[in-house]
Amino acid sequence: MYNIDIRGVLVKGNKTCAQVSDDILRPLEAKSPPMWWYFAIFITLMMIGLGLWGIYVTIDTGIGTWGVNNNVAWGFGIINFVWWIGIGHAGTAFSIFLLILRQKWRSSINRAAEAMTVVAVICAGMFPMLHMGRIWDAIFVFPYWNTRGPLWVNFNSPLFWDVVAISTYLMASAVFWYVGMIPDFALIRERATSRIKKSVYGFLSFGWVGTAKGWLRFETASLLLGGLAAPLVIAVHSIVSMDFATSIVPGWHTTIFPPYFVIGAIFSGFGMVLTLMIIVRKVFKYEDYVTRSHLDAIARILVFISLIMGTAYTTELFVAWYSGGDYEMFTFMKNRVTGEYTFAFWTMITCNAFIPQLFWFKKIRSSILLVFIISIFINIGMWFERYVIVVTSLSKDFLPAMWASYSATFVEVSIFIGTLGIFALGILLFFRYIPMIAISEIKGILKPTSILKNDDHGKN
Repeated sequence: MYNIDIRGVLVKGNKTCAQVSDDILRPLEAKSPPMWWYFAIFITLMMIGLGLWGIYVTIDTGIGTWGVNNNVAWGFGIINFVWWIGIGHAGTAFSIFLLILRQKWRSSINRAAEAMTVVAVICAGMFPMLHMGRIWDAIFVFPYWNTRGPLWVNFNSPLFWDVVAISTYLMASAVFWYVGMIPDFALIRERATSRIKKSVYGFLSFGWVGTAKGWLRFETASLLLGGLAAPLVIAVHSIVSMDFATSIVPGWHTTIFPPYFVIGAIFSGFGMVLTLMIIVRKVFKYEDYVTRSHLDAIARILVFISLIMGTAYTTELFVAWYSGGDYEMFTFMKNRVTGEYTFAFWTMITCNAFIPQLFWFKKIRSSILLVFIISIFINIGMWFERYVIVVTSLSKDFLPAMWASYSATFVEVSIFIGTLGIFALGILLFFRYIPMIAISEIKGILKPTSILKNDDHGKN
């Protein structure tokens, strides 16, 4: 039972079902998008153009245009791959874990988180293919029957497990996202005045008419898809961590990586969701649906996960010292805590372990601006975490004669900016053509979470 007096109102204004539909569909039913939308599209297209240039140079000239070398063979490509995969965990965590736990406050946020997941995983998938140097050979990572003889992938390699896990995760997330939108597509179909729009949304809604049997099957399908996809959240980033943990490289050879990577992925995903939803509620005036209670709930989750992240960082340092291994001690103490990559390490610690602890204070959680700034710091900190993991262990390994520094080139940065543009473009198109909030789910929680028992609260 949801206690409004304790947990706060989830839908403000004592809305009716018709008002919910009108409010959420207003951006979609507008004749033309606002000017800021066109300006944002222009910026994202410029970013994508820069990224395409970087991809062209990489394919035409080769990986030599990147800053990688014989020692640091993994650079921006793998850093950004892991970062995007982490962001892609947000939608699944919000939609599936909170759905299974019957958390009603997820209803205003899950649709945007799911959209973010699909686009982020697409962005992540680009980097391993580019990192091959010969993108046209990427097809060989898939196990398919061919006419060139017994040419098969190495099933013992976690790099191949990445391909299977991430492609499965992308398909499962996309299906889960789409199934949840079917009732809303039917609502848009019924309200559409254009014949083309009615036909398109009619096709997308699969003839949904909202019968009791239809709703029963819809809810059953959602729970089944959620239950099947939930293990993927654990599996995907655990497998990504195996790319590192199965090696003997100092700083990587550790059993803490699978849970550490999963928690970090959820942390970065929730941080990006918080950033996105603050923008959405302000730009589209959705303050009645994405309330302070929603942002407060996300902030509470982030402060808890931040404690886990801080514990993981401390555990790594302790194990390096307690093991007595000279190589581990050098990697952590002389190459991370102090040394060439000190800035990246302490930026990671500050943004992920210290700054989110400010969410303990209610005044900070109540300030939308401060919450937004902290969410940005979390995203920055999680990117630096991937940088620290990838670069610091590779730059100085067992043989000092092979030590080499790494710095990204403009080509690598351009490709990263291009993926940021793809992500932003996907979100902008989502804003324009798909309801940003799950209308059917909001209506399902409307009465029990929006009407205050206390009249004094109702006046507020």
